[in-house]
Amino acid sequence: MKKVLVLFSHPNYEKSRVNKVLINHIKDIENVTVHDLYEEYPDFHIDVKFEKELLNTHDVIIWHHPFYWYSCPPLMKQWIDMVLEFNWAYGPEGKALHNKICLNAITTGGSKEVYCSAGYNSFTVAQFLRPFEQTANLCGMNYLPPFAVMGTHNLSDEKLENYKLNYGKLIDLLKSDVLLNNVEKTSFINDYPQLKNE
Repeated sequence: MKKVLVLFSHPNYEKSRVNKVLINHIKDIENVTVHDLYEEYPDFHIDVKFEKELLNTHDVIIWHHPFYWYSCPPLMKQWIDMVLEFNWAYGPEGKALHNKICLNAITTGGSKEVYCSAGYNSFTVAQFLRPFEQTANLCGMNYLPPFAVMGTHNLSDEKLENYKLNYGKLIDLLKSDVLLNNVEKTSFINDYPQLKNE
């Protein structure tokens, strides 16, 4: 069974209704480590050695964060800059992360409709996440489409409950040795058949 590391980055977690529900649902699942970066590093002084050890002992890496200005909060960017070092995560000798699974789990205030060429954000979520995808590619990881909870400001309790359950289903799928076939055909991993609530 694979071990899942959720690298959670949210500077206002206490005020985030959606992220509290998602994190509380998965935090006690067996073989899942929820690592709250803002809780761990309020001063932004990242313990690179410790973070590398965490990565070494997990098979699946989830960058879980709100979609701040089409990217991630600053502490997650600092984590990427400091931890994914040359000749460890990438480069001629950088093999530490090879074949690990990686994806983003994001929350957005805007709905799916505004993330397209015709919407006011002009680009899709996948296009905005290209730097994360290329980071994973450079490090030899298998990058999956994002798990996205969108339109959070107007999300009903019922829809949030479905997202919560689907996030748990995704974690269970990622932990298993079942291959996720045809994932590349989905814009969001939420659309993967095994995650859909019938």
